[in-house]
Amino acid sequence: MKRPFRITLLLCAVFALSLVSCTEANKEDCFIQYTENADRNVWVNYLDKIARPVLYNLSNGTLKANMPIECVTGDPDGKKYCTHLEALGRVIVGIAPWLELGPDDTPEGQLRSELIDLSVKAIANAVDPDSPDHLNFNSGGGQPLVDAAFLAHGLLRAPTQLFGRLDDVTKSRLKAELESSRAIQAYESNWLFFSAIIEAALYEFYGEWDRIKVDYAFHRFFDDWYKGDGFYGDGEFFHMDFYNSFVIQPMLMQILDVLAKHDLGSSELLDIESERYTRYAEIQERLISPEGTYPIVGRSIAYRFGAFQALSDAAYRHILPEIVEPAQVRCALTAVIDRQMSAPDTFNPDGWLNVGFCGHQLHMGEDYISTGSLYLCCAGFIALGLPESDPFWSSPAADWTARKGWNGVDIPSDHAID
Repeated sequence: MKRPFRITLLLCAVFALSLVSCTEANKEDCFIQYTENADRNVWVNYLDKIARPVLYNLSNGTLKANMPIECVTGDPDGKKYCTHLEALGRVIVGIAPWLELGPDDTPEGQLRSELIDLSVKAIANAVDPDSPDHLNFNSGGGQPLVDAAFLAHGLLRAPTQLFGRLDDVTKSRLKAELESSRAIQAYESNWLFFSAIIEAALYEFYGEWDRIKVDYAFHRFFDDWYKGDGFYGDGEFFHMDFYNSFVIQPMLMQILDVLAKHDLGSSELLDIESERYTRYAEIQERLISPEGTYPIVGRSIAYRFGAFQALSDAAYRHILPEIVEPAQVRCALTAVIDRQMSAPDTFNPDGWLNVGFCGHQLHMGEDYISTGSLYLCCAGFIALGLPESDPFWSSPAADWTARKGWNGVDIPSDHAID
């Protein structure tokens, strides 16, 4: 059942204000009860809190009017050409697996139905040249390529509930916008996967693509830039950051999925990357401290718990290592998500994310970071695409590796792969 517009708007405002005002003491009382699974309820509440301002405004043509543009440079005018597409693409890439579960009669399923509708309307406005929120996919610098890619990735993760619900006019406009991003040349870095995943999406949804961009990205990362033990370089050199999780391995796996689905000769590479992805996820799980913190290293740390997209995605794909129980990943990620999202001043008074890592920390954002960029935190929600019956959600709570080790549990030793 769809709520009348005024009631929906009022509920959005009340919910936003309630979560903004939550404290550690009363936080659980602020959550809406979507499910009796405590950890899942935390994830769903934060997903709604983060995604709703973006989707609600863009679906109503008010994103550009209402979304603040905060950036470390103090020059928001320079970000106007890209930050709104950043917000859309990064929300969609993270919540798409959950949306793909589809509506049902549960409170969570009804929320999902509402956010599916908002997402479909938001995408339609984003590619409508007559919309006040028509977004930029191809000009003003390289950034539009990045977020066209995140949007494409999200659509690949929700082919039924998102792409499948778009009307024919919107599908045609979306194709033109994605193709227009080809005007932007990818750097010799993780950016190669931005071009490659757009081509994969164009093939999956429209049957047309430039395969050379996919093959070139594979050549660089498989032949030239693999560094060992589940890590790829971001270009020629290894960087101690989370870009293997933010971009490289999740996009690589998604492209391989498309090629495998269409029997385009990727089975050997998929086997290789699956082993590396499993190992990388194993390392990510070990990075989460007993207190639900993790190292503040590398650039783009303002993407917050999006740093664990790879771990969440590996759980979603059921390719965690045998020694890592899904429940321990769930508990570890819940601890991280809750710690960061409940930090004071994470959201501004209107419910938009502030720049920061654990709260409002403007100078933890690089000069390319603005408000829209921050929504890549949603990539940490990938495992919400698993149904509540999956062992990831249904198994009893379990300590994660760091908590076990620091509490004196005799855990197995860790070993590298080639």
